[in-house]
Amino acid sequence: MRTLDTWLTEYSQSHQHPTNKLLHWLCVPPIVLSVMGFLWALPVPEAFARASPWLNWATLVALATLLYYLVLSPRLALGVAAAFALLLLLTSALSRLPWPLWETSLVIFVVAWIGQFIGHAIEGRRPSFFKDVQFLLIGPLWLLAAAYRSLSLSY
Repeated sequence: MRTLDTWLTEYSQSHQHPTNKLLHWLCVPPIVLSVMGFLWALPVPEAFARASPWLNWATLVALATLLYYLVLSPRLALGVAAAFALLLLLTSALSRLPWPLWETSLVIFVVAWIGQFIGHAIEGRRPSFFKDVQFLLIGPLWLLAAAYRSLSLSY
């Protein structure tokens, strides 16, 4: 398994242009939000629904993703846990809109990915996930690692 530094270094290679970096800051969190929305909108077994509205596919996938991040970096996983909690709260709020959550998620997803592809067109490099789909999980960590560095926190 690759180390965190290997993942982040390789991801950084196609994320050098300042505009592409900015677009990633603007678009990656909404993409994560939209994926959570898609997962939240999926039907769950009746026993799950009765137990808690928070026991759904979005929270289960978020927990599984956190375990993966924990293996890579416990400190970053802690930051991701806070971000996921915020995004799940926002997803819950979006689920109460008068139209289906999947529709809201689809709009967010499409707009955010357009921004991502614009950034990569400016960068002149293909998104990393074309090389390895696991980079879809590394994008959020790359942003958080940058935030940690700007705050002089180790990860």
